[in-house]
Amino acid sequence: MLPDEDPVPPQQADQQGQRELADSDSGLARVTEDLIDILILRGLIQFTDFPPAAQAKLLSRRQTRATLSRRLRLLDEHGDETL
Repeated sequence: MLPDEDPVPPQQADQQGQRELADSDSGLARVTEDLIDILILRGLIQFTDFPPAAQAKLLSRRQTRATLSRRLRLLDEHGDETL
């Protein structure tokens, strides 16, 4: 540590570390979803290998992403008409 540099209090460092982990959770969730999709496409696992609760969560996220994707396409199409 440099002499004129103030150390970060331990509690603040812990809170910052927890925020950084929480911020990375959504990105890691997407990576995990993509990995599951790849494994299913390659026939290494079956969707039905997952417990029902996990299947429901995966389906819910897929449906939400598909709905969002459709909305974004509609917005893009509508935006093109106004140009």
